[in-house]
This record gives sequence, C-alpha cells and structure tokens, in this order.
Amino acid sequence: MKTAVFSARRYDRTMLARANERAGHELRFFDDRLTTASAVLAEGCEAVCVFVNDSVDAEVLDILAKQGTRMVATRSTGYNQIDIAAAARHGIAVVRVTDYSPYSVAEFAVGLLLAVNRKIARASARTRDGNFDLDGLMGVDLHGRTVGVIGTGKIGSIFARIMTGFGCTVLGHDPHPNSTFEAAGARYVPVDELLSSSDVVSLHCPLTDATKYIVNANSLARAKRGCILINTSRGGLVDTEAAIAALKSGQLGGLAIDVYEQEASLFFQDLSSKIICDDVIQRLVSFPNVIVTGHQAFFTVEAIGQIMQTTIDSISAFERGEKLVNEVSIE
Repeated sequence: MKTAVFSARRYDRTMLARANERAGHELRFFDDRLTTASAVLAEGCEAVCVFVNDSVDAEVLDILAKQGTRMVATRSTGYNQIDIAAAARHGIAVVRVTDYSPYSVAEFAVGLLLAVNRKIARASARTRDGNFDLDGLMGVDLHGRTVGVIGTGKIGSIFARIMTGFGCTVLGHDPHPNSTFEAAGARYVPVDELLSSSDVVSLHCPLTDATKYIVNANSLARAKRGCILINTSRGGLVDTEAAIAALKSGQLGGLAIDVYEQEASLFFQDLSSKIICDDVIQRLVSFPNVIVTGHQAFFTVEAIGQIMQTTIDSISAFERGEKLVNEVSIE
C-alpha cells in the first residue's frame, strides 16, 4: 500500500524499511512535517504515517481525504496531534502504537532526575574544560525522599518501581488506579497531597483537555518548595512560563524536561548554526538547574523497533480489511 511517511529521520527510514521487508508496502519518505503546505506530498497515498509534531488537524485531513488517503498511522502512543473527529467524518482510520518498551521512557525519566539533582551535565562540561572543582555541584540523596507520580500507567508504574528501589516513598495520582503501581509499593493520594509532600514530581500522563497545563502557577504554588519536576510525557502538561517563574522564586528546585509545549518548530532538527527565536526555551536552558533534551526518552533500539513493526502491521491489517487492534476512535 502506498504510504507517505512524514517527519522521517534517518533512523525512521532505516528501521521502518526493515520492518517493511516482508510486508512490501510502498513507502515514500519525507523529511517535512505534515502541514497544510506539505500535505500535497501525500497525493495518491492511501496511508499517511506521522509523528508527534506533525499537524493532522481538520484542514490537513480535508486535503488528505480529497487526495485519497484512507488511513493515518502515528508512530507514537499519544495522538493529540490528530483531530480524531475530523478523521471520522472523512472515514479515515487512525491507528497508533499502543505499546512499546515502557522501560525506555521510565529509565530516561530516572536519568533526567539523577542528572538534574547531581548536576551531571554541568560536571561533565566542567571537566572537559579541565575544571575539577566541586563548588556548585552538590545534590541530595534520593534515598528517603518522596516521589510523586502523576499518571500511573505502564511507564509511570515502572518509574515508581525503580524509585522504590532507590528507597523512596512513592505517591501516585491517576483517575484510573493501577494495581501494578500499588504492587510496586506505591500508594494513591489526592493530587494536593502529592504536590505538597513530594520532593520530586514526575509526569507520565497523556495530553488531554483535562491534563492541559496540569502543572500551572496554582499547582506549583501548592507544591513542596524546592521540589524537582520531571516531564517525559507531553510538553502541554506544563505551563512553561509558570515553571520559569517558579524556578526564579526557588519554588521549583529543578526542572528536567524531554518535551516542550512549543517543540514542533524546534525538536528533531539541527538548529545549532541558526538563531533560535523562541525566547522561552532560551530562558529555560539558561538556568543552571534545568535540563532540556529533545524528545528522546523513547529512543532505544527496542522501543523504535517495536514502534515501526506495530506501524507496519497496522498498515498491513488495514490493507487486508482486518480489524485494527490499535485503532483510535472518538471517545
């Protein structure tokens, strides 16, 4: 089946082509993000394969439908970049990757926490310059601290299990309690108690209307002073301006993010020789107690391999007229 693959980086091309060896779909790779301007590239393609920063809104879907697209497959678990209602009106099926190595994201979240707490990035930069002074690099023991986990699905539960292994008390908040989370030795509490009690807060929930800016000026004011915030889920969970204000006041003791609410124009590309006009991200990276990475928490051999195979399997199932086990429907 002819499939237009947008936001295709070198690893996408290599690993998606590998997953496609037996299926034999005609994959057309494009570096471009899917937008109203680039949607014409998918003309004649029955399927479109997208990623988290592609724009699959009503206008784009209208263009795709007129060009013959009948399926959108996102190489991600989240699908907030897709207007599901508009897709349904056009009869366009939408599939996602419901399951890939949750360890990849959970382990990376722990890595971010260690890096921001123990100033690992700053220490590494210093030693490269021959500076082995320890001033300004002191962290705290995580053992005996309280860690709050907002969103306790597979990733959040694995993160909780790792943190209990560190000797932390782990609190959770989720409208859908998970017995696996509790089995890890964690317990559920109201969100206000989680915020006021936690030395570390890690976000592991999807971006929905209900979770948009779940971290904002009000919630940060209720948080334990000096806490560290970790976000490896979606940028829109955090009001970045509010986080910056909390960093400046000391209410936030540290921030480590792998996602950013305005990342679409920045992430997954090399801008090192260009002027970055996003003043917010520039302010963020200027703080000594902030670490920003470019949406790489999922980026392991195991996770990418599973993402690509699941995507190809969904395209094959659609071509054969079979039930789409990973289909997204209007809730």
